[in-house]
Amino acid sequence: MKKLTITLAFFCIMNMTQAQNPFLGKYTTPHGTAPFDKIKTEHFEPALQEGMKRQMAEIYAIVNNPEAPNFKNTIVALEKSGELLDRVQNVFGNLLSAETNDDLQAVAEKMMPLLSEHENNISLNKKLFDRVKVVYSQIGRLKLNKEESKLLQNTYDGFVRKGANLEGDAKVKYRELTAELSKLTLQYGQNILKETNGYELQITDKSKLAGMPESILEGAALTAKEKGKDGWVFTLNAPSYIPFMTYCENRDLRKELYTAYNTLCTHNNEYNNFAIVSRLANIRMEIAQLLGYKNYAAYTLEKRMAENSDAVYKLLNQLVDAYKPTAEKELRDIQNLARETQGSDFQVMPWDWNFYSNKLKDQKFSINDEMLRPYFELSKVKEGVFGLATRLYGITFKKNSSIPVYHPDVDAYEVFDKDGKFLAVLYTDFHPRAGKRAGAWMTQYKGQWKENGKDSRPHISLVMNFTKPTESKPALLTFDEVETFLHEFGHSLHGMFANSTYESLSGTSVFWDFVELPSQFMENYAIEKEFLNTFAKHYQTGEELPQELIKRIVDASNFNIGYACLRQVSFGLLDMAWYTRTNPFEGNVINYEQEAMAKTRLLPIIDNTCMSVQFSHIFSGGYSAGYYSYKWAEVLDADAFSLFKQKGIFNKDVAASFRENILSKGGTEHPMKLYVRFRGQEPTIDALLIRNGIKE
Repeated sequence: MKKLTITLAFFCIMNMTQAQNPFLGKYTTPHGTAPFDKIKTEHFEPALQEGMKRQMAEIYAIVNNPEAPNFKNTIVALEKSGELLDRVQNVFGNLLSAETNDDLQAVAEKMMPLLSEHENNISLNKKLFDRVKVVYSQIGRLKLNKEESKLLQNTYDGFVRKGANLEGDAKVKYRELTAELSKLTLQYGQNILKETNGYELQITDKSKLAGMPESILEGAALTAKEKGKDGWVFTLNAPSYIPFMTYCENRDLRKELYTAYNTLCTHNNEYNNFAIVSRLANIRMEIAQLLGYKNYAAYTLEKRMAENSDAVYKLLNQLVDAYKPTAEKELRDIQNLARETQGSDFQVMPWDWNFYSNKLKDQKFSINDEMLRPYFELSKVKEGVFGLATRLYGITFKKNSSIPVYHPDVDAYEVFDKDGKFLAVLYTDFHPRAGKRAGAWMTQYKGQWKENGKDSRPHISLVMNFTKPTESKPALLTFDEVETFLHEFGHSLHGMFANSTYESLSGTSVFWDFVELPSQFMENYAIEKEFLNTFAKHYQTGEELPQELIKRIVDASNFNIGYACLRQVSFGLLDMAWYTRTNPFEGNVINYEQEAMAKTRLLPIIDNTCMSVQFSHIFSGGYSAGYYSYKWAEVLDADAFSLFKQKGIFNKDVAASFRENILSKGGTEHPMKLYVRFRGQEPTIDALLIRNGIKE
């Protein structure tokens, strides 16, 4: 009787624990959104453990099913497995980027290896793969539609690409490498965040800040106040760093901030990423070679539009040849301007580029960010961007304060389709803070799928690091921030318009070099006066953005386009250099990086600066052997927008076709087929060169 009492007590405690963990019960929030108001750090570990346990039980049920393997009892059952784990991981992974802290990172350090092991236990399960192979062997005889065929193909390929065909020592090695990869990618990103948060430039003598606009000084004063310090504090977050480099006349201070930014994670401390960079590149190479590929790029590009590294290098080299003469002329123009005031022997250094570029742009076009900021008040920009989606696609946005959010800065919106039906939840998170990594991104807390006649709609999140409001002004954005908003909003449309049966084929689950098309397409509207006229009004007077200023924005849209293109191509070349390796890297990271980017270099090399140690995109952000995607998609977006320019930038018929073929299909078909269906032809580089004024 005593034993029974102990057992009952144990289960009571377990049931009480589950009842107190919001992940383990049914959500009662609007649209089943994550109950952020109830989620605490201590909930993640038990919920992740329970999620893995439940999914493994589902896997065992598939493996031990006495019925012969078929599409429904094996492929669909596998697709539907892990619902709880996915739900918890989506929240956990996103908060690690958007609202992290030491306690959450400690949970990640403990759980990431276990999650990696769990994934391997599924992908390396021989009996499970045997069932998948039986179904796959019948693919030509099964009466499957396009989605079903694609799901079957992806499932089979997914197992193969995750080591299912490996045997013996090779399988053990694969497990070891993937576990280490999971641990190091987490550490790499945490090092960047902690080193970024650990730096600040405090100025107490205002004379050293000559040239700085009052709005930037006000923001820096607010940062200082928040930190309990005197004067002005500048950080390495973009809304602080970029204006400082653009306007501060004190060259020594520009150099100091530039050096701090570009030597992140190179110092002799616990946040140094040199060894991690080398190891991450080598791990990915080893994994690819274990799976039978020459290098990691070959492994990755097999599932991309580019298909192989030759195609990537062809595009990057075409762009270098097309843009470098323009970039070299841009540098000469800036050098000449600087020498007018600094003397004939003055050499423009990297910390001078933004400063003198801004002066030249203002001189040529009479325009700069501070002139435009008053017309780009964040709430109005948001109205404009949301309104653009309404005009193109008929969708509407309604703020819902009943939807829990993870930080007071975050707003949640219900999105409704043109017929009034609920389409998605959209979270917006605009400003930097200590727990948020740098950059801007779109992600999701819940994907989209269909089951039993019900369309389960997605929960999408937009996360950015825009200029914060001050004590006297609302958040006033730069033109670049407006472009960034449009870019990430394009990604969100891709997620919100998802219309697939299976979540793994839904929304942005497309080839990586296609995923940037919707985002970069939206950037085109930033220089369209018909769009700007819908929202750009002075935050104090309500005056519309003057037509003359709009003309200057358009005229200046290709200013320093050669430099900008070469800079992005240099990132693509660096990425490919790391992931086309066939031998382990044992050299000097800085020297290797400089060699990889040499053909695009315009400005002098600065000792001890290094991008690889903070290049999250390619080392911890999913763009490994894929950074070229931005330029690949730019070719597509220029070609796509040329059709809108021809038919009308708000043309509803063209927009409907873009939604149907580009934004809604997910990964059901090859993206080039979808693009040709929309455009009527394959793209060429010409539309991009024409748009940028490189070609007539």
